[in-house]
Formats: sequence, C-alpha cells, structure tokens
Amino acid sequence: MSLASLALAPSGSLARVRRRIESDGILSHIIGLLLRHRFQKAGRLIVHGGWPLPAVDNKGGRIEIGNCGLFNGVRFECWSGARITVGDGTYLNRGVEIVAAESVTIGRDCKIARDVIIMDTDQHELPGQGLLVSPVVIEDGVWIGARAIILKGVTVGHDAIIAAGAVVTRDVPPRTVVAGVPAKPVSRTDSPPA
Repeated sequence: MSLASLALAPSGSLARVRRRIESDGILSHIIGLLLRHRFQKAGRLIVHGGWPLPAVDNKGGRIEIGNCGLFNGVRFECWSGARITVGDGTYLNRGVEIVAAESVTIGRDCKIARDVIIMDTDQHELPGQGLLVSPVVIEDGVWIGARAIILKGVTVGHDAIIAAGAVVTRDVPPRTVVAGVPAKPVSRTDSPPA
C-alpha cells in the first residue's frame, strides 16, 4: 500500500495498517520495500531479524514471491531460465536456502523453519550422468522443521509436516508427517473438514 493510498484509506483500513506496522516494526516494512526490486514480482515483504539481509542471487531466472515474511539470512539462488515461486502467507525463517536450476514452487501459508534447504538439483554433475535437475513442488499449508532438506524431484502434498532434520528424497502425500533420513511417513494429520 503506497503512502498516497494510506492517506486515502478509510479509517478502519488505516487502523489495520497501523496495527500491522506496530506489530512487525516499521524497519521490517522498510527493508521489505527496499528488497522488492530484487524479485520479478513481489507482494508485501516483511523482513525480520538482523544481518545478513535476505539475499537474491538471480542468474537470469524469474523469482516471484507473494505477501511473505522473511528472516535474516534467507537466500534465493535462481539459475538462468529457472523459476522460484513462493505463495502468499508463507514464512521463511533464518538461513533458509532455495536453489532452482529449473523450478521450485512453494505454495501459500507454508511455515519453513531455520536452516532448511530446498533444491531441484545436486548442483554438480555426476560421473556419466551429467547434471540432474527435477522440479520441486511444495503445496499449500506445509510445515517444514529446522534443518530439513528437500531434494530434487520431490512433491510435498498440502498440509504435510516435515520433521526437523528430515531429508526428503521422495514425494510426501498430503496431510502426512514424515521424519528421518531418508524421510519416511510416521503419522497422518487430522482429516480434512467435512
């Protein structure tokens, strides 16, 4: 919302904006505004924490991020022709790293804890195989615990939970809790509302 639109906003809207700025801190909003130009498309970004600020290493791809919360040390690496998409309401905590050689898609309202790595490539060629790349899709409402790793070719279904320290090498069905190395299903979350 621009300053001009704030001045024209109905009093109820202005009050909501003031409460949000007070709860998040004005500096979090200012840093978010300054960071927006690093993305090809960006919603409202709220940047929490101190240094280092979130980093964007775009080598000729496309990074689109919705209305999101980012903490310090978040890093986006997007290779030439690749795409990173992060949906509205998603939260990336300290040290999260997202690497796309082709495509990484993260849905809406995901909660991603500290030091999580999400990548669609091994980042190096394997003998006799070349560079292996396969898109990663994380659907809406997924929770990913601290220091989990999501590897190439994985789809994590909506409302799934990835335990801290898990290494996800295979698809995770919706509403499933996975843990371990490699990650395996350990339980299911509540069934969807009727």
